[in-house]
Amino acid sequence: MNLPVGITLTVLLLAGNGFFVAAEFALIAARRGRLERAAAEGDRAAAAAVAGIRELSLMLAGAQLGITMCSLGLGLVSEPVIAGTVIPPFHAIGLPDTAAHAVAFVIALSLVTFLHMVIGEMAPKSWAIAHPERSAMLLAPAFRAFTRLVRPALAALNGISNLLLRLIGVHPRGQANTSRTPEQLHHLVEESRRLGLIDETDRNLLSRALRAPEAALAGLVTPAADIVAVPPTAGPQAVIDTAARTGRNRILLRDGPDSTPTGMVHVREAYLARAAGRSSTAAELAHLVPTLSLDTHVAAAVATLRAEHSQLGLVHAADGRLIGLISLDGLLATLLTPASTGA
Repeated sequence: MNLPVGITLTVLLLAGNGFFVAAEFALIAARRGRLERAAAEGDRAAAAAVAGIRELSLMLAGAQLGITMCSLGLGLVSEPVIAGTVIPPFHAIGLPDTAAHAVAFVIALSLVTFLHMVIGEMAPKSWAIAHPERSAMLLAPAFRAFTRLVRPALAALNGISNLLLRLIGVHPRGQANTSRTPEQLHHLVEESRRLGLIDETDRNLLSRALRAPEAALAGLVTPAADIVAVPPTAGPQAVIDTAARTGRNRILLRDGPDSTPTGMVHVREAYLARAAGRSSTAAELAHLVPTLSLDTHVAAAVATLRAEHSQLGLVHAADGRLIGLISLDGLLATLLTPASTGA
């Protein structure tokens, strides 16, 4: 094989290897929600990416098959061409045949390995991770066409690998069970910090965020005594004045300091009522506030507030006694703001 043909094939094999690497990492790193929204709007590339994520195990097998084929091609085509090109100059300077072939092999292997790692692996991987949704939509249609073409071979290879795993007591997981446990995510955070990929502040932030869903509301509640409230009969101006004095946009309705709040009014509603000249009471402008128990976990509390379309929730003890108030904004700020280190 002459040099121009060998260089052309080498470039094509490197590009193919980079394609499979980028497609693999793009499907892993892409946010499925964003792709599903784009697919719902009629984006066919996004739909192909979503379909690839749904059968991720098969797609990863296809990527590995493609990478293996390109790597073998580089070894069969590129190394002999490069070695054959550099051998004549070594002969010209009088290097023995055996030594010339050995040196040429080392040079060819080093060059092909360098190009394979940088152009065929590291560069496409970094691009896919930096732009996961964009790269997934760009590569998914062609990638899925390849996997459809080799699907029988992939199914056979997957079946053989799963059989081998079962023989050693490992039960393979399907693509529907690809989530990570909290322990695995904590380990990833710690390893990222150890390797210097994230700083200490980000490590603390991520660790606290991972603990958040299992944390209880105790300690995150605004005490009942600190709740800002107006009587249900208060007019729009009273709501506006209370908001201006306390800096709160959402004011609860309460007959007295010992009574249970009956709703919440946003200062925006009071301004609109005043601008319209309506003599509405705070109770007429109010929204209901969901009730949570003190032992509710953060994840459940957030789900409840979102389901009720409420920014606030009342927290009660087991005996029904009002403990205080929780808010989505305050909850997220408390959990995700890194603790002070005193530095």
